[in-house]
Amino acid sequence: MSTQTPAITEDTARHVLWHYGRDGGAQPGSFTQRLMEAMDAADIVNLAILSSVYPELVAALYAAKNDVSGIAQLQKIAGAA
Repeated sequence: MSTQTPAITEDTARHVLWHYGRDGGAQPGSFTQRLMEAMDAADIVNLAILSSVYPELVAALYAAKNDVSGIAQLQKIAGAA
C-alpha cells in the first residue's frame, strides 16, 4: 500500500459507516457492498492489490477497523458528528 493516505470523500465515509453499522452511514450499491466485504476478508497481499485500484475505500475501511478515532473521523467527514 502507498505511504500516502488518500483523501476520503463524504460518500465513501458514509458507505464505510453503513458497512460497520455506525451512525451517519448510508447504504451503497451492491457492488460497493460486496467490494467492502471482499476487502474485509482479504489477506495483506490481496488488500494491497485492491488498494491499488480503490485506495480511498481501503483507507476508510482501515481507519474504521484499526484507528481508535477512525469512526469519529469518518463521521466528521460524513457530516454526522
